[in-house]
Amino acid sequence: MQFTEQEEAFQRDVEDFLKKELPPGWAEESLQWPGGYGSHEVDEEHWRFCQQLQRKIAEKGWTTISWPSEYGGKEYSPIEQAIFDERLSYYRVPPPGFAATVGGPTILLFASAEMKREWVPKIAKGEVEFWLAYSEPGAGSDIAALQTRAVEQGDEFVINGQKIWSSAAHLIDYAWMAVRTDPDSSRHKGISLLIVDMKTPGITVRPLINICGVHSFNEVFFDDVRVPKKCLVGKKNQGWFYLLAALDFERLMVGIGGFKRVFELFLDYVKETRRDGEPLRKNPLVRYRMAQMAVQIEVAYMFYWQTAWMLSKGLIPNVEASVLKLWITELSRYFADTAMQIMGPYGQLKTGTKLAPLNGLVPRGYLDCVSATIGAGTSEIQRNIIAIRGLDLPRK
Repeated sequence: MQFTEQEEAFQRDVEDFLKKELPPGWAEESLQWPGGYGSHEVDEEHWRFCQQLQRKIAEKGWTTISWPSEYGGKEYSPIEQAIFDERLSYYRVPPPGFAATVGGPTILLFASAEMKREWVPKIAKGEVEFWLAYSEPGAGSDIAALQTRAVEQGDEFVINGQKIWSSAAHLIDYAWMAVRTDPDSSRHKGISLLIVDMKTPGITVRPLINICGVHSFNEVFFDDVRVPKKCLVGKKNQGWFYLLAALDFERLMVGIGGFKRVFELFLDYVKETRRDGEPLRKNPLVRYRMAQMAVQIEVAYMFYWQTAWMLSKGLIPNVEASVLKLWITELSRYFADTAMQIMGPYGQLKTGTKLAPLNGLVPRGYLDCVSATIGAGTSEIQRNIIAIRGLDLPRK
């Protein structure tokens, strides 16, 4: 994609900032697999550093660069927003959290003026963060099946229920939470969105150790948790409509630059490594798989910039967001399979092992890439969206 002079200058500014603020070797030593959800331990030390970095980003006005200026934004174009997200992920920096990428845009679209005044400035400054309280034991991909109840009592909602696969809920101060406020209506019409303070009495967080052996997920229990009505996002029982918009925002956060950066590291490994006395780079099967990977990454970038261009023209990339999400997350699995096959037994060596290539990233990625095709809607759901909304095919 050809950038304007202004866009190129902005890209350089972001790169200069990241090179200055990141510790030496950050991108090379990161254990976050491109597209994955839980290959990096979400511990307090890592969390504190990321929070400090995000506050510096917020001070530069980049957390909400495409937001209206009245709400702390810079009113940059969607292309510049996409440039920022791509560079951040290329340097393997966690993106601004769900408060800025999901909650804030949804609040701007649907919330009351009072809620905007209370929450948007704090989000813009990086002072608050949300975790996504959608999934439940009986409602994963089918969010409309959620059963966590919120019952009105005076000026409050009283919440009872359970959420699961709650990323970083043990560290984040607020839940962006879907609840059922009308159990007698249809599945989609009785859902509302609430912002819940995690310090509220009645909340219990229990760790879930994921397939990579790290603590990033949790299960969270709500027992008679009282939430002020002013924390309702938009209108009561309209949450399903808001969730659809919020999910589209989430699906656009694909971390595409991470694929290119890790591929470059992997390519260096292939060029420098010998197996059975022969350079890997001369193996025809290795060359074929590397070429295939390079093509797929370029296709991913094409989808990515197309989506940014649509946003810049005021178009809503509903189907395109699903196409991008589907391609990127399936690419995450293909990348992991390719790396494991080329590295052979060395690809199974974990971090800390003397001969582990790429700091032991590949075995973590091989396990974590499965989560990429599940979070923010499974690959099957994305294909259904493409078929129904994009191709005008019937549901059944």
